[in-house]
Amino acid sequence: MKTKTRDTSGYGLPYLSGLLRLESKRNMAHIARETGVAEQNLQQFVSDSPWSGQNPVDQVQAEVRERPEFHQGSVLILDESAEVKSGETTAGGRRQHNGRLGKIENSQVGVFLSLVNNGHHLWIDGDLFLPERWFTPEYAAKRKRVGIPSERTFETKLVIGLRKIKQVRDNEVHLVAVDCDTLYGRSGWFRDQLAQEKIEYYADVPANTKVYRQRPQLHWPLTKRGTRAKKPEVSMTPITVADLALHSTTVWQTITVRPNERGHLVADFARHQVWTIRPDGTLRAEWLIIRRDRNQKQTTYSLSNAPVETPLESMAQRKSQRYFIERSNQDAKSELGWDECQAIKYRAWEHHLAFTILASWFILETKLDWLRDHPPQTELLETYQIDVLPNLSVANVRTLLRAAMPLPQ
Repeated sequence: MKTKTRDTSGYGLPYLSGLLRLESKRNMAHIARETGVAEQNLQQFVSDSPWSGQNPVDQVQAEVRERPEFHQGSVLILDESAEVKSGETTAGGRRQHNGRLGKIENSQVGVFLSLVNNGHHLWIDGDLFLPERWFTPEYAAKRKRVGIPSERTFETKLVIGLRKIKQVRDNEVHLVAVDCDTLYGRSGWFRDQLAQEKIEYYADVPANTKVYRQRPQLHWPLTKRGTRAKKPEVSMTPITVADLALHSTTVWQTITVRPNERGHLVADFARHQVWTIRPDGTLRAEWLIIRRDRNQKQTTYSLSNAPVETPLESMAQRKSQRYFIERSNQDAKSELGWDECQAIKYRAWEHHLAFTILASWFILETKLDWLRDHPPQTELLETYQIDVLPNLSVANVRTLLRAAMPLPQ
């Protein structure tokens, strides 16, 4: 957190400490009061100081890379999360889709990556989505007021997500696959980009997505002018992934997905090799993985570029990790004060994200060290008649921290 002229990191520990120890009102003013820091100085450190928010994020990724718990089987999950904001005074604020509310609302939207391995999860990177209107001449004054960098240009959420995935990969974080929801999964361009980067993906798609069960033959008819048509004629009729789930050739396999509070989560899985057609008329061969939950009576569909020899059980495990980014989002908001930051500037959002990632890594590292130093006593499973022993929660670690480092009374 150093700049060219100053080392401002002395304000970092009080801010991080406030996020971790305060139970509510984790805004800059309250954190400053509770930790004994001048409010104006902390405000300047978070909102205006030119230290790079990416530097501590890269450091967290370097430390994650060294933990043996993340050396095999880690899955990177891409998702977005929105916070309601009043008006358009906040960087990126605009009427746009808010997934949490399920409607269009004045919101600020971030694109986030969560890393998951064996139930351990944390936000590991992210970036603020800036709607295209923010780059129009009419918004020039607003861009200057909230400090959006002059080099920043409009990027779709897909482009932001792809850029961040490649950045994490280039930082040599161990990854076996990437998961994403239908916003990203229904984009053939996005899936192609991941495939070109040799990144295995599990991309959710809507139930009405059309695929071909066999490799179709394509024919380009001539137009009246004698030129080749832009769209080819296809030799067979496609089928929706929902209909394919009901097809007689679909073979289901029951697989244990993960442990949960009630024991183990079990679901039925099936897969087909299918083909889809790119806009340029070329064919794309992919796996269709279908998951049918038993209790919730819900069926989800994902396309994947996993190697042909990949066992269905491995594909099912990798596909089913998206649950954990919801947990990461919830922890960031309810336990680490992500949605309590009241700053309006772009740099404040970037810095607050860096501290949220630092806080979540501190908590996860504490949990990992606890598991290493205090292995679970398996005999307690029979004593308490349960299937899974609980791990420390985020709230548990924060309670321990408040006991070890109590705030002034």
